[in-house]
Amino acid sequence: MDKIKIGISAGDINGIGLEVTLKTLTNENILKYCTPIIYASTKVVSYHKNIAGVEFPFQVIKDMTSRPSNEKVNIINCWQDNVSITLGKASEEGGKFAYIALEKAVHDLRDGHLDALVTAPINKEAMKMASFPYPGHTEYLAQQLGGKDLMLMLYEDLRIGVATNHVPVSEVSAMLTKEVVEQKLHTMDHCLKMDFGIERPTIAVLGLNPHASDNGVIGDEEEKIIRPVIIEAKKKGMLVVGPFPADGFFGSGEYKKYDGILAMYHDQGLVPFKLLSFGKGVNFTAGLNAVRTSPDHGTAFDIAGSNLADPSSFRKALFAAIDIARNRKEYYEFRENALVSKTSKLQDQEDEVLEEDKE
Repeated sequence: MDKIKIGISAGDINGIGLEVTLKTLTNENILKYCTPIIYASTKVVSYHKNIAGVEFPFQVIKDMTSRPSNEKVNIINCWQDNVSITLGKASEEGGKFAYIALEKAVHDLRDGHLDALVTAPINKEAMKMASFPYPGHTEYLAQQLGGKDLMLMLYEDLRIGVATNHVPVSEVSAMLTKEVVEQKLHTMDHCLKMDFGIERPTIAVLGLNPHASDNGVIGDEEEKIIRPVIIEAKKKGMLVVGPFPADGFFGSGEYKKYDGILAMYHDQGLVPFKLLSFGKGVNFTAGLNAVRTSPDHGTAFDIAGSNLADPSSFRKALFAAIDIARNRKEYYEFRENALVSKTSKLQDQEDEVLEEDKE
């Protein structure tokens, strides 16, 4: 199988994104499994290489119309400007160059030059300074790539998705409609089949309120919104259970029984996820028309430049992108071949009938 081409956007140049990227790519065995293409600038990459004290073979390419090396790390110079790096601080420059790198990488992903994208962390304050008009990566990628996005956190066999993304808790209830829960549930079901090869995935759905409302005593979203969606999903053949009270669901270990878990809001899913996986989890934007993963941590300004950043989560995000891209290719190839086979059989049957008519 051809090597998977993985784009890597630089993230905030004042954070640990390039540090964990470069530490990951120092292992030359990575090149056996993928062709990495970093979207940044050689000057900024060299700066972070010196901090991390790492060396690896790389080549600079103008863009993806050039031929990326399969034996080296590739770097695309996304800007020629001299950059003022202020490690550990949110700045307009940090947001500006993170935006430029992301935009170029997503453009190549959308045009089919890349098989997947791994995004290094951005800082939301810096992105806002640079007039980035989205709450985060997920919303931007959904707009650029199309599809039905679902933030899905991955750690070993644990997969937790969230029905609402980066929104204030005070707005969650108003945003939680039957249509939203249904879309996220169907996106998760399809993703588990296509991207993880699970033929009949089992999905647990969490309630919104404490104790999943105790049959309507503490709020009514479970009875009016969540439960009816689950019932309809079951009628369509999906293996869906819930709504579960979130605290007991994780505390009792019930989460281990399911292929996927749908939480209703960000912290309901990510607090238990990070408790179980911190530093080794992956953020995957499921449902898009292209593959994107990222480490489960932020820019870590508090340790930027100190060479203390652990690359484990970034490395797992890179391998998750490789695996998902391969799974997705195989999924489509299998169905395409099945369709061709079915069409061929129908054609054979038609030819047989025509021959009989002639006789």
